[in-house]
Amino acid sequence: MTYAKRIKKLREVLIITQQELADLLNVSVVTVNRWENSKFKPTMKEQRKLVKLFIENKIGE
Repeated sequence: MTYAKRIKKLREVLIITQQELADLLNVSVVTVNRWENSKFKPTMKEQRKLVKLFIENKIGE
């Protein structure tokens, strides 16, 4: 599964919007949209925050 699909799945599991995820990660909604559309990848700092959310919500098992 691509990073873009995983991020979208994370949002679906958490039942949150792109804006809400952006607020959680302290990034813009445009950034989250670009991640989900495979235009950009999260930085290492952002990836760490995402991994924490994946682990806390047991996504990817």
